[in-house]
Amino acid sequence: MDRGGEARVPSSGWELRELECFLVLAEELHFGRTGERLYVSQSRVSQLLRSLEQRIGARLVHRTSRRVSLTPLGERLLADLRPAYDALSAAVDHARSAARGVTGTLRLGFQGTANARLVEAVGAFEAAHPGCATELVEIPFADPFGAVRDGSVDAAVVLLPMEEPDLVEGPVFSRQRQTVAVSVRHPFAGRSSVTAADLASVPLVTAAPPAPAYWRAAQAPGPTAGPAVTTLQEGLTHAATGRAALLLCRPTAAHHHREDVTYVPVAGLPDSALTLTWHRERETETVRAFARAVAGL
Repeated sequence: MDRGGEARVPSSGWELRELECFLVLAEELHFGRTGERLYVSQSRVSQLLRSLEQRIGARLVHRTSRRVSLTPLGERLLADLRPAYDALSAAVDHARSAARGVTGTLRLGFQGTANARLVEAVGAFEAAHPGCATELVEIPFADPFGAVRDGSVDAAVVLLPMEEPDLVEGPVFSRQRQTVAVSVRHPFAGRSSVTAADLASVPLVTAAPPAPAYWRAAQAPGPTAGPAVTTLQEGLTHAATGRAALLLCRPTAAHHHREDVTYVPVAGLPDSALTLTWHRERETETVRAFARAVAGL
């Protein structure tokens, strides 16, 4: 380890952290999201990339104010590096699991839908830790943090934002454009998209307590308050009857297809995003191992 705590391989002069940063950046093509996944600042991502490019002697990434893309050399490095890095990570995970006893059952909560990225993380976690099983538990839409607090689950995947001092905000993932669910008879139903300003004209379904007020406001940011619901299905029912509209991310909308509801993309709203959270006082190596699996997607 160097004095900064990052792994170094002196014989060849490169650092594992630089390679990890490059691999994540190649997936995200976004410096901010790369920093979130690696728990470092955006400037640190830039620093690690520059260091790797200096060691190699050529640019790996094109970066403009609007777009990030790999150079041809970056594409080649990605193709060569990914299999080797995955094999190295798997070997370390197996060794860590054996040494630290990542065993038993991990109870994992989710809201509404266990999306493809979450299922992928579960598969990667169980492959790396064959002595540990994962139990998926649906938690109420209107109580995103309660199951973690009362110990019903060991960790939960919840919608951001999260401002709970007793809980850990783990890796943030699955950033998705938002859609609005409306009745097929609604004026929005025939449109290819709507704007955030358009939503000001319709009531939006909100979560009922005990969801915190800041969290409820984020899920229904319009000025007109709609019905408060405890489950996602209740919200979709209100949308189907035309009483209100419901904001959902694209994967959740695709999963909950209904003939009486249509989903219209929304422009001008922040992307929906998920985070893995757990209780600070009940953090275990098993939970940390699953967080690494999520961050590695």
